Amino acid sequence: MTNLVGHLLLFGGSVCVLLALPLIFGRLVRPKLPTPEKDAIYECGEPAIGSSYIQFDLRFYVVALLFIVFDVEIAFFFPWAAIYGSATQLADTRLAEDSIARDQLSARLLDQNPATNEIISAETAQQLAITGFFDLLVFFVVLLVGFAYVWKRGDLDWIRALTQKSKQAADQTIPSHNSTSSVTTSA
Repeated sequence: MTNLVGHLLLFGGSVCVLLALPLIFGRLVRPKLPTPEKDAIYECGEPAIGSSYIQFDLRFYVVALLFIVFDVEIAFFFPWAAIYGSATQLADTRLAEDSIARDQLSARLLDQNPATNEIISAETAQQLAITGFFDLLVFFVVLLVGFAYVWKRGDLDWIRALTQKSKQAADQTIPSHNSTSSVTTSA
């Protein structure tokens, strides 16, 4: 144990020294010539214009939130796939009841030591696989309903505000155009 701690301390110390060395060397060697151009605040190579406290469009936040929500929900498929895969392998009737593979799969599915000799039968594994399939099916339907709601609401349309404004502008120009044309035809 002492040997391991010594190695970790040696490795951590050498990493700190190797990271600090170029920084200290650069500070000692580089010229110190501050100018107003060098001291100016900029972001991404562009000079700052106006206040930094501006209101961003809410769509940025909505899209980021939707991405996080659906991304996290998709991550729930991986544990399900591991359990469902093990259950379907155990449900295979060609796997003998006293085989080593069934023991290992049962131990992995039950998360226990293989020496405990608890074996999941093919019928139980089949029930687990069917239950897991319908469980994921319900989860996926709820996910699709949420996606359909977001789509119907228009949160996925990036330029919906511009589309609504152009529709309103088109609706306002059409009646005024017709009224001038009717005036010209009646005169």
